[in-house]
Amino acid sequence: MILSAVLRRARPPSRLAGRLSLQSLLFALGEGTFMTGSAVFFTQIVGLSAAQVGLGLTIAGIASFLAALPMGKLVDRFGPKRMWAVSAIGQAAMFSVWPFITDFRGYVLMAVGMEVIGALGQAAHGAYTIDALPPEERVTSRAYMYSALNVGFTLGSLLGGIALAFRSNDVLHALPWFTAAVFLVNAAAVTRLPRAAHDNRTPMERKVKIPGPGPLRNVGWLLTTFFTGVFWTNQVLLNVVIPLWLVEQTDAPRVLLALLFATNTVMCIFLPMAAARGVTGVSTALRAIRLSSAFFVISCLITLATHDTVGWVTIALVWLGHVTVTGAELYLSAATWTFEAELMDPRQRGAYQGVAEMSGTLGKVWAPAVFTFLAMNWGTAGWLVIAGVIVVATVGIHPSTRLARRFLERHVPAEDLADARVSTGTSAD
Repeated sequence: MILSAVLRRARPPSRLAGRLSLQSLLFALGEGTFMTGSAVFFTQIVGLSAAQVGLGLTIAGIASFLAALPMGKLVDRFGPKRMWAVSAIGQAAMFSVWPFITDFRGYVLMAVGMEVIGALGQAAHGAYTIDALPPEERVTSRAYMYSALNVGFTLGSLLGGIALAFRSNDVLHALPWFTAAVFLVNAAAVTRLPRAAHDNRTPMERKVKIPGPGPLRNVGWLLTTFFTGVFWTNQVLLNVVIPLWLVEQTDAPRVLLALLFATNTVMCIFLPMAAARGVTGVSTALRAIRLSSAFFVISCLITLATHDTVGWVTIALVWLGHVTVTGAELYLSAATWTFEAELMDPRQRGAYQGVAEMSGTLGKVWAPAVFTFLAMNWGTAGWLVIAGVIVVATVGIHPSTRLARRFLERHVPAEDLADARVSTGTSAD
């Protein structure tokens, strides 16, 4: 009976959700495998210094930021499924060229190309999933896909770790080829998906400018996605600040880090659908935001206390702090999927995705340096400031979502706006 219950919960909400989840798994498998060995690949194979690797990634990140909106507009013009497939093929081509990179300039050019193509894929993927999934399945299907994504990254990390264990440059050379092959399979899977509504535009319709103001004029959307970026600094807490705090400010053994990341992985595989349950519109998404922020603040309070604890108490509290910040991640994910469905102009989902990437980046790009400085140098006061940042964002996102919705109601025809919902009830909640 227990096994049947587990299998029942493991089934996707629909056949399309299952196919999209397979795509998520394939993407993460390829990406995770290469990224696990990327640092060694760039330094040992390409011969770059650590500083050059970091600089290249920064330049590529800037390129991705600048390309987000233009790539989103391409999605709106040519259709999300087509652009998603183009991006997957383009990424496969980029990975296949990695073994031939021999200097810093080639590395930067390839990294920039990868990020720009990735920006196209991100906008296309987001637009397609909202466009193709029925409103009542949008949040639950995205939660299922999120679980599959984490399974893929876990498998990819294991494969990358196995490759590193061989301590062979020949094996490292094979990582980009393996990733390229997986992305080609992924591209084939994307091409076999059903067409979304906006894939059916005729060549003549594609030449006609989409009516209405663009997302840059929707101040509510800009603010909402900026605050969402602030909330996503939970990943900085998860992956940077808490591990550094454990090593430098507590007596916990460093091996505990493996348990922390394993706990996060397991929770992100098995709990996304549970966190998404009951999120059916903007009001319930805001409730999920409040829960996410509460978990974030609790994590800060628990973690700061470990500075003065010893032994098993420290270990238990650090682990609990990691569990609570993972709870913040899970509830934030459910809320984010709802905002994407309900607060974007259905006719311009690609452009809205691009703008969301830009403003979301502004909301979180500063966090690694600021949060690390606050926690490590200000101690208790620093942790309280970090928690306070999240509280301010939580207060701010409530009026910003209302402002974004009112903008749509003024500028989007009712028949188009009817598609901007995540449930069969009223979209305005």
